[in-house]
Amino acid sequence: MKEINAETVVEKLANNEKVNIIDVREDFEVEAGKIPQAKHIPLGEIEERTDELDKNEHYYMVCRSGARSANASAVLEEKGFNVTNMTGGMLAWTGEIE
Repeated sequence: MKEINAETVVEKLANNEKVNIIDVREDFEVEAGKIPQAKHIPLGEIEERTDELDKNEHYYMVCRSGARSANASAVLEEKGFNVTNMTGGMLAWTGEIE
């Protein structure tokens, strides 16, 4: 599984690179804040919502700490999607962990 850290995602966004982010947290977690460009698809819905994704695109998966997004990445990889898990998740994004 490919991985990327939050700092590198921030750099990509700052450089205006195309970054497709999928946030797999639950609704109540996303209500507290999310990466502005992120599309919200809860982990429990990821398999049934793959029709919303394009196999020709690359996706960065994010959750709270990186565990659920790793699970989502594995599911999507199995289905032929190009995905990278953001290690540390939103905790790393907000600076709560390094």
